[in-house]
Amino acid sequence: MHPLGILEAEMIFPHPEGSIRLKVEFVFMNNCTSQHLRPGNYYINIYGIDINNHKDRYFTIGENKRPKCAFALEKREITLIRQVKNANKEKFVSDQLIEAYISPELTLEIKEELIEILFQYREAFASDNEPLGAVKGHAVDIRLNVKRPYPPLLRRPAYPASTRAKEALESHINELMKLGVLTNIGHNEQVKSQPL
Repeated sequence: MHPLGILEAEMIFPHPEGSIRLKVEFVFMNNCTSQHLRPGNYYINIYGIDINNHKDRYFTIGENKRPKCAFALEKREITLIRQVKNANKEKFVSDQLIEAYISPELTLEIKEELIEILFQYREAFASDNEPLGAVKGHAVDIRLNVKRPYPPLLRRPAYPASTRAKEALESHINELMKLGVLTNIGHNEQVKSQPL
């Protein structure tokens, strides 16, 4: 790469209490494209520019930290240019991938291939019927040693808990039982799940 030339331009940051004009120089390189403009620390420190990346992107100038001028936000939507023939896949994209962000730098073929892979393994995603996803084989077998002599931690008396804490714990356990994470079984039942 070698430079082709330099373009001097003035960049204006509009602000209600007085806009600032920055004189910038763009260096044009051969076979080089740029999609982003980033003012350096020199400009940011000299003019007191504060660029925030919270829920909304905005910048402030000087000591006033309130969001004054907002940057334009990109819409995070997944668009398929080619017609999706599978109705189930179309429903999956509109329901499950509605909040997903796919980089705009990917080509259309790669995007479609990625969506096809996600659709193929769609059972791994949580849904109303499967809040934890439908992936099987991730159960953990925990065996507790309750034979005497007990270890020191099991000899301790139960810690006192408030009524509110007990109710919260019972509610949490009931929620785990509804999800199928825990199962309440008797001492002589033979089941393939974790006893409570």
